[in-house]
Amino acid sequence: MITGYIFILSAAICWGLIGIFSSLAFAQGIEPMEVAFWRALLTWICFATQAVIQGNTRIDVKDTPLLVVFSLFGISLFYISYQYAVKTGGAAFASVLLYTAPAWVVVFSYFIYKEKLTRIKIISVILVIAGVYLISKTGGNASGSHSIGVVALLSGICAGFCYSLYYTIGKHFSKKYTSANLFLYLLPLGALAILPFVEFTHKTPLAWTALISVSVISTYIANYCYYIGLKCLEAGRASIVATIEPVVAALAAYILFGEYFTFLGYWGVLFILTAVVVTIYEK
Repeated sequence: MITGYIFILSAAICWGLIGIFSSLAFAQGIEPMEVAFWRALLTWICFATQAVIQGNTRIDVKDTPLLVVFSLFGISLFYISYQYAVKTGGAAFASVLLYTAPAWVVVFSYFIYKEKLTRIKIISVILVIAGVYLISKTGGNASGSHSIGVVALLSGICAGFCYSLYYTIGKHFSKKYTSANLFLYLLPLGALAILPFVEFTHKTPLAWTALISVSVISTYIANYCYYIGLKCLEAGRASIVATIEPVVAALAAYILFGEYFTFLGYWGVLFILTAVVVTIYEK
């Protein structure tokens, strides 16, 4: 169990650094769209190597349509929206808004799977909405007296929506494929969908370091650690431990970039993370 906690914590820390590495790339003149593209492509190289070595390259042709949809929303739109959330709202802001995902899952489950709306689920959704409202109205960066812009807010919520697909569509595929096997096909499709919108720029060694870090450390290694941890811990506990991700992001963003929330903003963060924990606990 201790080993499981170590791997899950490692995954959360790696995920929490996505915004930090992305911000470093932005500072070197790389635009969000290009960061999203390289994240998909470089991470694909890692997963493809693992899949080939392990011999996990099979795919059921019947799954192709859903794989394409998952790739467009779970990779292309997710990576793009998250990068824009980081650039326009800050690393901590983007990480917190990512955790609106469970609220989306509750909504999907009600309308698509006809799951019952329990009191806990309703409270969780209300907490998420209240949390997003407080954060959006009280600022999420070093100029904490200003409201978050529309682009930042929509990008963050969109990222949370796309991330929720990993709980629904991703869960469906996890029964048939390993993560390496699944990402072997998802990532190149996602990268190709982003490619037409990318304007490539000259990259300094620091820019390449940031791009490689967000791909290898914050995506591939994070995913690898998380699934190793799941072998030692039940999914509920692992998910709760993983909520340390926005805490890591907030601390790193404050130390490196001076980003912070206002008093009410931190209450908004608490509302969102509380909603995540109680939703997971109910399951």
